Amino acid sequence: MKRLLVLSLVGMLVYGCGSTKGVISANKVPVAVAIDLINVKDDKVRVEVDPGAFTTERVSFYIPKTVPGTYSTDNYGKYIEEFRALDYNGKELPVTKIDENTWGISKGNTLDKVVYYVNDTYDTEEETANPVFSPSGTNILAGENFMLNLHGFVGYFSGFQEISYELKINKPADLVATTSLTRKPGGQAEATSDTFLAERYFEVIDNPILYAKPNTESFTINDIKVTLSVYSPNGTYTAESLRGPMEKMMAAQKAFLGDIDGTKKYNIMLYLSTMEADDATGFGALEHHTSTVVVLPEAMTKERLEQAMIDVVSHEFFHIVTPLNVHSEEVQYFDFNDPKMSQHLWMYEGTTEYFANLFQIQQGLIDEAEFYQRIMDKISNAKSYDDAMSFTEMSKNILQEPYEKNYANVYEKGALINMALDITLRDLSNGERGVLWLMKELSGKYGNNTPFDDDKLIDEIVKMTYPEVRTFFDTHVIGTTPIDYNVYFNKVGLTTSKEKLQSGYFLNGEMPFIDVDQTNDNAVFIRRGIELNSFLTGLGAQGGDIIKSINGTAINLETIRPIIGQSFGWTPETEINVILKRGDEEIAVSKKVGVPSLNVEAIVPEENVSGRQSMLKEAWLKG
Repeated sequence: MKRLLVLSLVGMLVYGCGSTKGVISANKVPVAVAIDLINVKDDKVRVEVDPGAFTTERVSFYIPKTVPGTYSTDNYGKYIEEFRALDYNGKELPVTKIDENTWGISKGNTLDKVVYYVNDTYDTEEETANPVFSPSGTNILAGENFMLNLHGFVGYFSGFQEISYELKINKPADLVATTSLTRKPGGQAEATSDTFLAERYFEVIDNPILYAKPNTESFTINDIKVTLSVYSPNGTYTAESLRGPMEKMMAAQKAFLGDIDGTKKYNIMLYLSTMEADDATGFGALEHHTSTVVVLPEAMTKERLEQAMIDVVSHEFFHIVTPLNVHSEEVQYFDFNDPKMSQHLWMYEGTTEYFANLFQIQQGLIDEAEFYQRIMDKISNAKSYDDAMSFTEMSKNILQEPYEKNYANVYEKGALINMALDITLRDLSNGERGVLWLMKELSGKYGNNTPFDDDKLIDEIVKMTYPEVRTFFDTHVIGTTPIDYNVYFNKVGLTTSKEKLQSGYFLNGEMPFIDVDQTNDNAVFIRRGIELNSFLTGLGAQGGDIIKSINGTAINLETIRPIIGQSFGWTPETEINVILKRGDEEIAVSKKVGVPSLNVEAIVPEENVSGRQSMLKEAWLKG
């Protein structure tokens, strides 16, 4: 998962599975699912799930509480309405709502199917205190668009997680599906229905479906077929217009990975939001084994959209390394309704995020200055979290506080842990080995269907590498000692100094200059304790100031989101009128927005660099 922190003003994500008490039918026929996208009722979709025969009196049905990649509790069951269990004569059976995600059904041995309606998440994000992160959410826009993250539509019966599924979806004739699910072979292709097959429940929820009018492009990178599908409500962007940067980026990723091969197909589903009150507001992406869902503002300029796509899609694609090829038993046998979390988010998200930046410098997509700025942004961003928190302890307890509020640090310090480990391995191996080499070794040992023991992974890594690596993990990953990054920069002939760099108007990279006071009608205020950019200091803003209005629009959580989206398209000549509130005083400012900049620590070369430092830097940045 990659979350863009336009979002810290927005929402989060999930994982889950259930206990097994049912007895499956002798013939083990597929669980039959019917989803009706034609007869949408009050913005809700009707779903039927037919499991075959039960022999038990009591049957449990689950909708996921949490799903892989989200690291949050979302309770998708709260979007289910009018739940009914029917016998073979169409009569209703007694049903008990056990919790938000579980239904108990009596007389299970007479159960034919369950029927329910699903409400979507996108148009309720504004109304929800902790909304579902949009890339793991759902959208129902009758006749135009359906974002089917299937964990929000399809549940499972106790004992049936490993049984195959057959999904028949009735849909408008002019909407086409983009998905990595396997279509049912044989039979007549129908304009108003699709039928898909999955080997088990995990495969259902691991393969989202985007239904929209045709707007797709496909290309082949080595032996991987990539499909880009775009939903742009106002027709601003086409898949054709975005294909070039995606094709170039993914070719570079495959060149970086070399012989690591996790899939033969990959689907990118891009949903562009209007940022209106009833549309998605959580921007970023969620990974799946062979696809990703990306949600971004349609108002972004083409240049910014392309860069955002490169950053988030590259992150998600690298998940084919981990957790696809390298993962623990907790991931392999994920429990959707009582999840047990792995302690290795430093790898699942940290290594992935590190690779998403490292490959761009190694493959010539960015220069050294841009790469160094990204590293320094992560060092700066990581300061917003608990730097003395054990990363392994945080990871295995990520659904609980105080660990949950530090989750986003997996993309900051998690990536930096991998940078330090990469330089350490290069140093110990005279430049020959790094983290990419390590992941290739782990992929060869484990692979898609062989999970590792969560408690033994670091022992295995030390065995593959050097004793000093044990010290690194014990001190900085398992332990609570913050990393002195200058120690590692010095190994490759670098140091840090102050420089002026460009920022966004409301964000520095992914870290916002503003926050929301939920105790004060969602008032938006300038964050305290951080250095502000030239745009905010030019307004005379100080930490703690409340932004009362911008260009006549009263500002709160709801209204600041579209303005952030619009700011991506501002030019230096854009005029702005702002009213700030400081205590009892209101301050009105009118000015051109200019080019926002920030005085930050920057990575620069040391004055006297040795031959060994130059060699290690070359090995690190060029591979």
